[in-house]
Amino acid sequence: MIQLEIQDGVAEVVLDAPEKLNALDESAIAELGDAYERAELAGVRALVLRGEGRAFCAGRDIAGVDPRDDDVQGYLGGLVEPLLKRMSRFPAPTFAVAHGACLGVGLGLLIASDIVYVADTAKIGSPFKNLGATLDSGGHALFYERLGAHRAMDLIVTGRLMSGTEAVAAGLFSQVLPADEVLEAARAAARTAASGPTQAFIASKRLVADLRDHRLGLWSSMTDENRAQAALCDTDDYREGFAAFQEKRAPAFTGRG
Repeated sequence: MIQLEIQDGVAEVVLDAPEKLNALDESAIAELGDAYERAELAGVRALVLRGEGRAFCAGRDIAGVDPRDDDVQGYLGGLVEPLLKRMSRFPAPTFAVAHGACLGVGLGLLIASDIVYVADTAKIGSPFKNLGATLDSGGHALFYERLGAHRAMDLIVTGRLMSGTEAVAAGLFSQVLPADEVLEAARAAARTAASGPTQAFIASKRLVADLRDHRLGLWSSMTDENRAQAALCDTDDYREGFAAFQEKRAPAFTGRG
């Protein structure tokens, strides 16, 4: 179900079960984690995550789940949460391409990505009231932080789905594009990132994650930035960037530490 392609320093991870809108069961979660591990071992400098067919990911595959003995904690806490943490720590910029349904665990995959390009026709929200279930995979935190408590609860209680255009306008994701352009835009951005200063990007990922996870204030974050900048002084890319600026030429970054 999960495909991995690597070319010119860019990994493309594909959710490839269009017949079920790329819904994820336990084995697919394991495959997805394995794809990220293989991409990391290959030393890629950017990664694109996308889905085949009409949807990005409709969430958990519940086709064969019996709610009377469902180990939902094992699925969410034992499999999904570790996967999302693993994805968020990937040592290079990650781009997700969202189209069609982006629900539940599918929404979590977007949250765990660094940059999310959204098709204008994407569908994002929490329709789980129809299952007697609630939003999972980090959705409450995303909606509360970006929309506020009232709008978050409105989406959850009504089950209304936001379009990609509405979601980006509300600050949920990075950019909205026409559905037939969004994948190529993300691929182009990933290629550009793969030629950039990878260690500097990793430092920024850590700084943003600390702001998100530890609610750092301005001065604490500034202190962390100073430390990160000092550490980057020892990288090849830092020295190359300064030399290129002084010599008035384009830098040739290698991404090495």
